[in-house]
Amino acid sequence: MYTNGIKKIAAVHDLSCYGRVSLTAAIPILSHMGFKVCPLPTAILSSHTQFPHFSFLDLTDEMRKIINEWKGLNLKFDAIYTGYLGSPEQIHIVSDFIDGFKKKDSLIVIDPVLGDNGRLYAGYNEKMIPLMRELIKHADVITPNLTELFYLMDKPYKYDNTDEELKGYLYDLSSEGPDTVIITSVPVANDPHKTSTYAYSREGKRYWKVTCPYIPAHYPGTGDAFASVITGSILQGNSLPIALDRAVQFVLQAIRATFGYNYNDMEGILLEEMLHNLDMPIQVNSYELI
Repeated sequence: MYTNGIKKIAAVHDLSCYGRVSLTAAIPILSHMGFKVCPLPTAILSSHTQFPHFSFLDLTDEMRKIINEWKGLNLKFDAIYTGYLGSPEQIHIVSDFIDGFKKKDSLIVIDPVLGDNGRLYAGYNEKMIPLMRELIKHADVITPNLTELFYLMDKPYKYDNTDEELKGYLYDLSSEGPDTVIITSVPVANDPHKTSTYAYSREGKRYWKVTCPYIPAHYPGTGDAFASVITGSILQGNSLPIALDRAVQFVLQAIRATFGYNYNDMEGILLEEMLHNLDMPIQVNSYELI
């Protein structure tokens, strides 16, 4: 039987109609990287939740209908990539979805969206945390930020952490199930002008760090862009440190390009201007083994 060779990714995220986050970041990035993206939307919002007002349509019931139709088509996915999940019920749905639609060699990437800056996102409650701890056991790769890391570990948030402490956190989280744990948005001690990303692969038994300049701007959706590039890079066959470098450099370049404009930061990064950077040769110049 002949196939077209294009890998399929099920992207389980919300659809925010304004602001480059979630599906409106994941679909263009992964499509540009050569994958067929099949969205399983968790909600439709007029704009993302960091705007002061927005409409919100919960798609929990529709998710079940979509999944049932996909079962009838006998679909399987080369990767399943999850982000914002709006309720405990949706976490249960996604857990069953992963079990039912993954192939033997499917890549499962879970971005455990819970909070940032030491607190939960608006609309989330404590009930989501233990369920997310269970969900990440299904993953090959997870991409929590520093706040989400501590929620997943059931530890108080801690802003300053040494390399050895972070390596311990990575190891402990990987022991819960996912082979690869990537921590984003880690402050660099005594240098407010830099930020780091840390990663660990249980299979490779190696710890990695990528440090880059910190630009004093906040653009919603950069975490979605980062996790999307990670997903695409690993699915393309890149090693973990190369995937880290590609994702960090892509987001950094996008922030730099956006920062130069008189622009409403809430709209997110100027993604359209940056997609071509995904085609550039990989320049290994920032990762280090720790």
